[in-house]
Formats: sequence, C-alpha cells, structure tokens
Amino acid sequence: QVQLVESGGGRVQAGDSLRLSCTVSGSTFSEYASAWFRQLPGKEREFVAAINWSGSYDDVDMDLKGRFSISRDNAKNTMYLQMNSLKPEDTATYYCAVRRLNYVTRMLDRYDYWGQGTQVTVSL
Repeated sequence: QVQLVESGGGRVQAGDSLRLSCTVSGSTFSEYASAWFRQLPGKEREFVAAINWSGSYDDVDMDLKGRFSISRDNAKNTMYLQMNSLKPEDTATYYCAVRRLNYVTRMLDRYDYWGQGTQVTVSL
C-alpha cells in the first residue's frame, strides 16, 4: 500500500519562505515521477510542479517559476517543494502525488497516489 504524507505547512508572513516535504512509503520511490498540486480556496486543484524519477527533469508552472522549485531525495523517499517570496494568494492546501511512470505530466488524473494535503496560509 503506497502512502504519501505531506508536512511543513503552516502560517507564514508574506515574503517568507517555506519548504514542504512529502514522504512516500510502501513502494520504491525512485520508480515514480512525482508532483505537487495545490487547491486555493473556492477553486479547483491546480498543478504546481513535477519531477521525474531521477530528478533530471522538472516542470514548474510558469506563474510560479522563479519562486517555487521541486526536488527529491530517493534515498530518503522524500520529495520537496521550496516556496520563496510567498504571497497571500499562495494560500492553499498543497498536495503531493506520484505516478507509476517516470514521465512528468501536469494532468491531475494521471497520478496514482496522493497525500492528505498540508495547509499553507500566507498573511500580510
């Protein structure tokens, strides 16, 4: 049984940085591509960033690129989302996900396993 657990969310001030973590258990993490999505209040879940199994390729939403970055450590079965210069509009529930393929995709329904989400709140 593959399980994902996010951590690192919380309340921060605008301009602060935050690093989210997602630990994967129940399978070999190195076999999977992984991604971060977020759901803003009152909106549908949206793509944030993705990375392939080896970490050799990543994809970040254009509106977030430059502030957000994705990485992974297969030895620790963990993926990360580094968020810098946070804005109030970044307030959302952030989810990590993996799929049983190496290839990166922005399509939500292509991911096989999801975490429970972690809340990020950015205040002025």
